[in-house]
Amino acid sequence: MDVVDFSTDHPDEEFRIPAVFPTDTGLRVAFKAPTKYRQIVLRSFDDAGLPYDVLHADDQSILIQYEMPLIPPPIRAILDSGNLVTMEFPLTLRNGWITIDLTTSHERLSQFKAEFEDTGFTYEVVSVTQSTQPNDLLTDRQQRFMLEAIQRGYYDSPRQCTLTDLAAALDVGKSTASRILHNAEEKVIKEFFAKPIE
Repeated sequence: MDVVDFSTDHPDEEFRIPAVFPTDTGLRVAFKAPTKYRQIVLRSFDDAGLPYDVLHADDQSILIQYEMPLIPPPIRAILDSGNLVTMEFPLTLRNGWITIDLTTSHERLSQFKAEFEDTGFTYEVVSVTQSTQPNDLLTDRQQRFMLEAIQRGYYDSPRQCTLTDLAAALDVGKSTASRILHNAEEKVIKEFFAKPIE
C-alpha cells in the first residue's frame, strides 16, 4: 500500500498523515482517510501485506497505523537533515503531493534541500518566511507548555513543580505533557547548538 499512489487514485480527496516514527526496521506511519474509503483502504493494506492496526474509526474518518519495512527517500531526507522534530503534523496528502510545514534553521533547510534533491523526487518550495524570533521555532502548543513549565518552576533547581502537577494544570495526561515538552526542548537545544559558537 503506497498512500501517495492511493491519493493519486483519488485526486480530489485530502488525506492526512498525523505522525511518522522511525523504527529499528523501517517506519511506522499513521494514515487518516475519510470513512467512505474505509473498505478500499483496508483492502489495499491487506493486498500489500503490510502489518497495520485500525486505531480509530467513526462516521467521519478512519485512522490506521502501519509499518513500512524501509524508510522512503523523502522521509529519509527529512531524517538525515535533522528536520523531523521541526515538522508540523499532520502532513496533508492530495493527488500525490505531500505538503510539509517546517520551522527550521537556514543550515538545516539547505541540508534538507540537498538531501531531497539526492532522492530524485520532484518537490516545490511554496514559501519561505524568515523570523528572528527564537520562540517561532516552537508551535503555539509547545510555547504554551514551556511557558507554563517555566512559570510553575518546573525547570528550577530544585524543581518547584512535578510533571504530574504540570500535566494537571494543562489538563492533559502526564505522557502527553512529557512528549510535548521533550519535543520542544529538543527543538530549542538543537537550534542553539546549530549556531556557531564564538
